[in-house]
Amino acid sequence: MRTPLAALLILSATAAAASDLTLALPDGTPVQQVKASYTCPAGAQLTVAYITAGDSALAIVPVDGKPLIFANVLAASGARYAAGAYVWWTKGPDAALYDLRQGEGAPPVMTCQEKK
Repeated sequence: MRTPLAALLILSATAAAASDLTLALPDGTPVQQVKASYTCPAGAQLTVAYITAGDSALAIVPVDGKPLIFANVLAASGARYAAGAYVWWTKGPDAALYDLRQGEGAPPVMTCQEKK
C-alpha cells in the first residue's frame, strides 16, 4: 500500500491560484516540509518550500513568478537542485539561481540571503 503525499507540494506560494500535486510513496516514508524566506536584489522577497520524502529532496522555487519543482542533485558543497535549465544552489544562508542557458561558468541570475 502507498501513502499519498498530497498538499505538501502546494504550488500556491507565488501562484495566483493554488494547485496540488499528489505523489504516491511507499507506506512509512517520512515526509518533511520546511519553508525558507529569502531577501533578494532590490528587496525582492522569495519563499522556497523544501520537501524531503525518504531519500528524495525537492525544492519549490518561484522563477519569473511561477513555481518550479526542483529535484536535489549532486553538489560538491551545499544543496543543489535542478529544474529544466535552472539550478537553485544553497550553502548556509546564501542561495543563488543559475540559468544554464547562459553558459558554463556564467554568474547567477539572482543571489539571495535567507532571512532568519
